[in-house]
Amino acid sequence: MRIVLADDAVLLREGLVRLLTEQGHQVVAVVGDGPSLVTAAAREQPDICVVDVRMPPSHTDEGLRAAVEIRTARPGAPVLVLSQYVELSYAQDLLADRRGGVGYLLKDRVAEIADFLAGLRRVADGGTVLDPEVVAQLLVQRRSRDPLGELTPRERDVLALMAEGRSNGAIARALMVGDGAVEKHVRNIFAKLGLPPDDEVHRRVLAVLAFLGG
Repeated sequence: MRIVLADDAVLLREGLVRLLTEQGHQVVAVVGDGPSLVTAAAREQPDICVVDVRMPPSHTDEGLRAAVEIRTARPGAPVLVLSQYVELSYAQDLLADRRGGVGYLLKDRVAEIADFLAGLRRVADGGTVLDPEVVAQLLVQRRSRDPLGELTPRERDVLALMAEGRSNGAIARALMVGDGAVEKHVRNIFAKLGLPPDDEVHRRVLAVLAFLGG
């Protein structure tokens, strides 16, 4: 595989370069900050980017922000985050498009080289690899967040009328808007409540249950 590696810790970076090269991979660029990562990924179009979270210039979540920017410019571009920290804000953005090709592993939990290399290959092939601690923190944050808090006032009005059992046409008449506007609000409600299309569930019912529970 052709790999772009981003980490400002020189010893770890050189160790990864050696490991990957010995495994027959080609490290096409090695960088130590977020902007350089974005530039290298655009230039090299690698099979995967291996990215640290905290890098210059901000030393906060620079790597994750760069990873999100890379996948915005090139949807589905495989990115494996390898970090000492769980940064939830941009981790959620990284996972939100559901295109796959994403990994987030904690450095101190990658005990086996074989596991790391297997995860690298899985992400490059379009799979998803998440450290259990990352999953746990994402679940905790999701449970603690008000599921209705992101809805606009008009979306709340639409959801309240949905809870009364009204159809989209009836909601449109009640709010004196077009059917298309209601359909757009309903799509936004489903998205904000984390209800993707699923043949096994009725999203309208789940949305109403969320409204009643809130």
